[in-house]
Amino acid sequence: MTPRAWGMLLVLCGAIFLEGINVAMLNVALPAIRTDLGLSTGELQWVMSAYVLGYGGFMLLGGRAADLFGRRAMFLSWLAVFLVVSALGGMASEGWMLIAARFVAGVAAAVMTPAGLSIITTSFEEGRQRNQALLVYSGTAAGGFSLGLVLGGLLAEAEWRWVLFAPAVLALIILVAAVPLIPKADQRRQKGQRVDLAGAVMVTGAIMLLVVGIERATHVGPGVTAATIAAGLALFALFVVVERRSPAPLVRLGIFRSGPLVRANLAGLLFSASFFGFQFVVVLYLQELRGWTSLETSLAMLAIGADAILAPTLTPRLVDRFGNAKVILYGLLLAVLSYALFLPVGMDWTYAAMFPTMIILGVAFALAYGPLTIVATDGVDENEQGLAGGLLYTSFQFGAALGLAATTAVIVTSQNLADSYRSALVVPLVAAGLAAAVSAFGLRKGSAR
Repeated sequence: MTPRAWGMLLVLCGAIFLEGINVAMLNVALPAIRTDLGLSTGELQWVMSAYVLGYGGFMLLGGRAADLFGRRAMFLSWLAVFLVVSALGGMASEGWMLIAARFVAGVAAAVMTPAGLSIITTSFEEGRQRNQALLVYSGTAAGGFSLGLVLGGLLAEAEWRWVLFAPAVLALIILVAAVPLIPKADQRRQKGQRVDLAGAVMVTGAIMLLVVGIERATHVGPGVTAATIAAGLALFALFVVVERRSPAPLVRLGIFRSGPLVRANLAGLLFSASFFGFQFVVVLYLQELRGWTSLETSLAMLAIGADAILAPTLTPRLVDRFGNAKVILYGLLLAVLSYALFLPVGMDWTYAAMFPTMIILGVAFALAYGPLTIVATDGVDENEQGLAGGLLYTSFQFGAALGLAATTAVIVTSQNLADSYRSALVVPLVAAGLAAAVSAFGLRKGSAR
């Protein structure tokens, strides 16, 4: 790759790193936010849920907007929006102000993330060069989440508002660098192309209802949860009907005829559910049962960040030798092993007993995440790369919400915290096992991708 290509890749990696640390840093700052703004537990949850709703709900619309209106324009403009609302969130004096800022930040991320991914997949030639770029990109994303835990712990110790100001500063640096490095030559909107507004409203509403139903499952009655999820599924069904008849659909349903794409999205959803569910349980175990500080907890999980080193170095060699499908399966099987090793966790466990799980999970993430990104976008037409990226990141986000809700539901059913955490650890184990089964089915079909 040319120096300019590396510069562009570095800028786009900076943006996905920004998205990763933005999520992770806020997690460890929640207690300080609650104290300063006087939020109830329900209000505090919406500080996180508002971002998830904006991100998950608008991802497909954001990916398609990048295809229609220009990937560079969408990336730069919504990166600027992300910058502004992050800074406004840091200045919030009331809970509703912070929640509103987080929602808009999620919408901004929902547009700029698939736009950034599609810039990579359309700028680098399909094959080894694109694979290398995507593995570096995905490794940066995972590293951002891991390092964000530590950075969030450090900043929250000083002042929680810096957890929002720091991403704003980083966004400004990335924006200044991106203007000259991302090529102005971008796809042009073809005549007759338009936004499928009906489809956009329905799919966004459906995803948001499903995410709300899952996120709030442990806070409301089963009847409310069932009604919310049923409404989301009904909107999805109506969306499919509309897309079949639309001359310019938001999601061309024929894209799902690709077996590798469907398997990558399903495996990504399940893997994300397992990873976020596991992280949630471990944070609660270390802080509520063991009395560790947020910074100590962040440092304990830092070993998972090994994926940031392994993804761009080890994974490309394994992909070249064994192919994406086998590397994904190896990674998911390692994830199953890592969760299984943590099942007997007890009050007397030292960090040495926890370390094997953390480091193996880091290796698993390095092997699975990047190749899943490659398979989910490989072979897709250039004018639908934003859509493919939007589908993948929607799967990741919906999986995260599903994993968090499922582990929370298990935890609240038991009066004994230690037993409830052990029981909740079965959720990520099962989710990772199902993801491995989906990937193994692809191998059985003889797919090399």
